[in-house]
Amino acid sequence: MTDYSSSSSSGVATEETSSLIAASKVEGTDVYNRQSEHLGSIYDVMIDKRSGQVAYAIMSFGGFLGMGESYHPLPWRVLTYDTGMGGYVVDLDKSRLEGAPSYGVNDEPNWQDRGYTRSIDDYYGVPPYGGI
Repeated sequence: MTDYSSSSSSGVATEETSSLIAASKVEGTDVYNRQSEHLGSIYDVMIDKRSGQVAYAIMSFGGFLGMGESYHPLPWRVLTYDTGMGGYVVDLDKSRLEGAPSYGVNDEPNWQDRGYTRSIDDYYGVPPYGGI
C-alpha cells in the first residue's frame, strides 16, 4: 500500500509519497545554503516535457512585497532536500547568489536558447542539461 497525503476528496495522490512530491508542494518551499541561511523559496520548476525530469528550480530571491524580487534558475541537481530544515539546501552563499544568472519579474528567459541554459549550468559547475 502506498503511503501518501491527498489534497482532494477523491483520494487521488496529489501531494507526496515517501519519494515523490507534487510540483504544487515544491513551490513555496524554502531554500537555504549550507550555513543554514535562508536564500529564498522555490517559485516554480521547469520540467522536461519528454523525460518528465525536473531540469531547473526557479528560486525567488530578495525583494519586499513583490518589489525588487528576482528569480534565479538553479539546476535541479544542485539542490538537496533536508528533512530537518524542511527545505532545499544548495552549496551557495548569498554573495555568490547575487552574481548568479537571474531575471526580473517582468522578464521572460528564453529556455530554448542553449546558450542561456548553458550559462546557468556553467555558473553552478554542473554538466549541461541536455533535454531542453
